Amino acid sequence: MPEEPETRPEPSGSSQPSQLPAQQDPFGWIDDARSTRERAGLVRALRPRPAESPLLDLAGNDYLGLTRHPEVTGAAADAARVWGAGSTGSRLVTGSTALHAELEAELAEFCGFEAALVLSSGYAANLAALTALTAPGTLLVSDAGNHASLIDGCRLSRAETAVVPHADPEAVRKALDGHDGRALAVTDSVFSVDGDAAPLRELSAACRAHGAALVVDDAHGLGVVGEGGRGAVHAAGLAGDASTVVTVTLSKSLGSQGGAVLGPARVIDHLVDTARTFIFDTGLAPAAAGGAL
Repeated sequence: MPEEPETRPEPSGSSQPSQLPAQQDPFGWIDDARSTRERAGLVRALRPRPAESPLLDLAGNDYLGLTRHPEVTGAAADAARVWGAGSTGSRLVTGSTALHAELEAELAEFCGFEAALVLSSGYAANLAALTALTAPGTLLVSDAGNHASLIDGCRLSRAETAVVPHADPEAVRKALDGHDGRALAVTDSVFSVDGDAAPLRELSAACRAHGAALVVDDAHGLGVVGEGGRGAVHAAGLAGDASTVVTVTLSKSLGSQGGAVLGPARVIDHLVDTARTFIFDTGLAPAAAGGAL
C-alpha cells in the first residue's frame, strides 16, 4: 500500500486562527478592547515607507538630515564590515567594542560631562538612569509632560513618585520640601509633544537647595540646541554639574540609533554595575555606533 502523506502543521501566520469557545479563549478580551479603540479612533497602523520618496518629511526624527549623509552611512557600513552586523552580546560580556568606547568618550567631551555610557536605545537609557539611581524610599519628582520612557522609568524604579505640574520649578521645590532622604527630579529638556523648553536653571536651583539630583532627557536638545548643538543642558550652563545626569538619543539629530547616559564618572560606574537595561541587553550594533560617532 502506498504510504500516507506526512501531515505537517501550517507555518505560523499562514492559516486562519482557530476558533475557541468564548469561555476557553484566553485572548477573547482583545477583540473587545480593539472595538473600544476603534470607536475612540485610537487604532494604530504600521505604514512601511519606501527607501525613496518625493515627499518632504516633517514627521521624522532625522532633525539634521544626517541619516543619509554619505559620511554617516559610510562610517556605519565600515563598522559593520569590521565588527560584524551585531555586537555579539551584552556590553559586559562580548558586546563592547573600541567603537563603543570611542563614542562614549566623544559624547562626554562634546556635551561637557565627565563620562558617558551607550545603550541600545534612548528608552533603555532613561530606564537605566531612573531605576539605577533610585530605590524604595527615594522621592522621584516627575514633570507631568514627561516622555513615556521617563514615566515607565518612574514606575519601574519602585520609588515614591510625585507628578508635578508642567515646567513648574516651584512645584518641584514644594514636592521636595520635607522629604528626608534620597531624591531626584526628572524632566525632558525640550518636550516631545508641545515642543517647549524646561526651565533647567530654575529646576537645578530647586534641586540643589534640597540636595536632590536632576535627571534631564535631552533627546530633543542634542544637536539642535546650544553652542554647536551641545544640547539644552550645556546651553543652561549645567554641563558637568556634579548633581546633574543627562540622557540622550542617537536616533534623532545624530542620524543613527541608540541612547546614552552622561554624568559624573561615579554615576556611570554605578550604572555599569546596576542598570538592568544595560547589563542584560545586547550592546548597540556596531553600525549604529559607527554612524553616530
